[in-house]
Amino acid sequence: MIHFVGAGCGAKDLITIRGKEHIEKADVIVYAGSLVNKELLDYNTKGAKCYDSAYLDLNEITDILIDAENSGKYVVRLHTGDPALYGAIKEQMDVLDENNITYDVTPGVSAAFGAAASLKAEYTLPSISQTLILTRMSGKTKVPERESIKSLASHKATMAVYLSASLVEELQKELLEGGYSKDTPVAICKKVSWEDEEIFRCTVGTLAETSRSKNITKTCIYIIGDSIDPKEFEKSCLYDSDFSTEYRQGKVDDI
Repeated sequence: MIHFVGAGCGAKDLITIRGKEHIEKADVIVYAGSLVNKELLDYNTKGAKCYDSAYLDLNEITDILIDAENSGKYVVRLHTGDPALYGAIKEQMDVLDENNITYDVTPGVSAAFGAAASLKAEYTLPSISQTLILTRMSGKTKVPERESIKSLASHKATMAVYLSASLVEELQKELLEGGYSKDTPVAICKKVSWEDEEIFRCTVGTLAETSRSKNITKTCIYIIGDSIDPKEFEKSCLYDSDFSTEYRQGKVDDI
């Protein structure tokens, strides 16, 4: 069985316990070297053979996985963040299916949630936003027109934009055209949870200028929306003393 593992957003100790155990047991690890923290490989003390997929194409990656599996090896495919988000895992799984090789997936902490922790932010604040949009700019990998930044921006929800640092001018343009005001808060989060993490706060109106001035070129996620710098918001009903739940009876003033 091949084990697809989410490495998390950077910090060595943000991988799941299950993911760490897979790495510890691995005889062969194929990891996304351009993004994955290589310190994670230190969890493997049995001398696993490690391959950096940044230098490999799909056929080369799947050949390694299949050959190792057929040789009886314990195999880990280590992806950055969560494998389900921009991880290109389906195309790998399809090849494994064609070769009758089983696999499982261990989720990981995606950069959007690592960023929320660093920002000490709640993306879903009552009366501000109850929706989080995870998306990217259209580039070499195309985004359907119905999912353009401009279209999604019309909701004015909290938005996390991945893989778009090289297109920041166009990103700013589409955010503004879609409906965000120039004053809408933005957090530019570089290398979230790594030791050299950097976070720069700006607005939609100053997004491109700030991003370029701080030399943001990759390993960055943009968080957009009023939820990351709320002026005021409604409190949740969850802990309201008058709100009854399955576990707690709401307090009612005597009449």
